[in-house]
Amino acid sequence: MDPCPFVRVVVGNLALKVAVAAPPAGAGVHPSAAPCFAKIRLDKFPRQTLAVPLVPHDEPPATPTSDASVAARFHLSKDDLARIAGKPSFFASHGGCSRLKVSVYTGRRGRTCGVSSGRLLGKVTMPLDLKGALAESGAGKPVAFHSGWVSLGKNKFRLAKGTSSSPSSSEAHLYLTVKAEQDPRFVFEFDGEPECSPQVFQVQGNMRQPVFTCKFSCRIAGDGKSSTRSVLSEPGNSRSWLTSFGSERERPVKERKGWSVTVHDLSGSPVALASMVTPFVPSSGTDRVSRSNPGAWLVLRPGEGTWKPWGRLEAWRERGGAGSGDGLGYRFELLPEAAMGAGVTLAESTLSAAKGGQFTIDLIEVSGTPVSRSVSPGCSPRVGGDLGYALWPCSSYRGFVMSSTVSGERRSGRPTVEVGVQHVGCSEDAAAFVALGAAVDLSMDACRLFSHNLRKELSAPDSSR
Repeated sequence: MDPCPFVRVVVGNLALKVAVAAPPAGAGVHPSAAPCFAKIRLDKFPRQTLAVPLVPHDEPPATPTSDASVAARFHLSKDDLARIAGKPSFFASHGGCSRLKVSVYTGRRGRTCGVSSGRLLGKVTMPLDLKGALAESGAGKPVAFHSGWVSLGKNKFRLAKGTSSSPSSSEAHLYLTVKAEQDPRFVFEFDGEPECSPQVFQVQGNMRQPVFTCKFSCRIAGDGKSSTRSVLSEPGNSRSWLTSFGSERERPVKERKGWSVTVHDLSGSPVALASMVTPFVPSSGTDRVSRSNPGAWLVLRPGEGTWKPWGRLEAWRERGGAGSGDGLGYRFELLPEAAMGAGVTLAESTLSAAKGGQFTIDLIEVSGTPVSRSVSPGCSPRVGGDLGYALWPCSSYRGFVMSSTVSGERRSGRPTVEVGVQHVGCSEDAAAFVALGAAVDLSMDACRLFSHNLRKELSAPDSSR
């Protein structure tokens, strides 16, 4: 099946020039001395907030930085583009277009006594004809909508396509670049919760085709037995890998351990495995898994008659601050093939424990800091069901890698996994990301407060469905 079309909109290279004037005699915010930040929003996508650097006002109107730094990025699916193209508009200039809004503030970010901090300097609104521009550019070619300075007056500044303005001595000006590029992805949907051993479908538009099956296993605490036939020993002797990453010692406290999800292709052969190798246990005197002692999963792929480690996922429960609930903290590392040494961290963040969210590996340069890695994923020695997009040898992990939806506590959900086509060369590649998505979803249950009971699928001796 073909991948699903996606579009990435990137806003970057932000810089601000503010007219230099004498600071006010009384109390107040002076733009040349106070920090500045911007709020960026595309249509109804969540707003993204970031700091904006100040540059000297007497510099010539040139690109403020030599290397493009990404300030914000938005991902639009085919359905998003169709909805934008077909939406009615009261303004002909914006009909069928997305609207990018950039609001620049001076002062510190945050809220004080319930009131947003910062003073508005000005706004920029830019219409983006994403569908039309990408169709004209040709396959795989990015489209530059804007690159240059824009004026920030007291009122909202509307920027027409292709226009720019040079900084003057009396106004604040913002430099920004806006571009869009095609970002096709394979989309996989679980037909049920991972602990219910569901099928996994590949989705393309209205078509759904089964490609994998999942088998959830839960070893019974105390006797080492499994409620299903565990595949940890199927391809060969790989227990040394598992014990090296997890603790086998007896713990005097209650714990959640022994969970695993095996991904099989349609022929029944195991093509990926996510196994809980470090038990999830509460910290001393609490009922929560702490960051200092996280639980861990090992994601493995088959190779040469055994399981080979591919990635390691750690998860813990973050304590919520004032007015916010707890979160699921996580860290994912790509493991080197040659040794069991330190891995390369590809993702580290927090999801809402109550609402869930989206686990994402997106290795695009952010705010001038390149996070794309020069390592290459381990290719499977056997190619079962070549999807025909990645080149040999495997391409590096760059740009968008994958994302997976995660349900919140007490919510049933079916994870959806998206994988960039450049990272899938065979079915084992896709299966590894599917197994990782299942491990992240199950970590939400594993990190639940120990004062709460788990669902029977995760705690009963017979967990297989």
